[in-house]
Amino acid sequence: MTRLPWPLYFMNITHLVAERSTCLRRKVGAIAVKDKRILATGYNGAPRNIRDCLEIGSCRRMREGAPPGERHELCRGIHAEQNVIIQAAVHGVSLEKAVVYCTHQPCSICSKMLINCAVEAVYFETAYPDPMAVELFAEAGITLARLDGLPECACPGESTLSMA
Repeated sequence: MTRLPWPLYFMNITHLVAERSTCLRRKVGAIAVKDKRILATGYNGAPRNIRDCLEIGSCRRMREGAPPGERHELCRGIHAEQNVIIQAAVHGVSLEKAVVYCTHQPCSICSKMLINCAVEAVYFETAYPDPMAVELFAEAGITLARLDGLPECACPGESTLSMA
């Protein structure tokens, strides 16, 4: 019997976290890990005490036809990566040298935030149309990689992580 490799184990957990999402457009999950210990989790959804799109029954970005990666200001939600950072901060946990696993490649806004947290690496499963995010991680010298062994995606400049 083969044991599940750590990266795949953590990526599977991000999918479970994403199930808490209240976004009608895309369920996204993220977790921060250090020394094989989960530090914080996050999913995309509205801030505390704010009605989410599930409760309202519609998404303004969808109604207005906002393409992926654009018009974030129309969204009631916070990205999963932002919620990982917020949850860590609320509980007094540093993300310095942590590894972040995401169901989707972070956008450039989340990328800048993760870079400022001094994370060691970010691994994702699904591509997101934001080439600036790839450039930012490369310039900062922080690993941004799609997990190897998952379906192919077209992300220029990305590397992959072996699950061995």
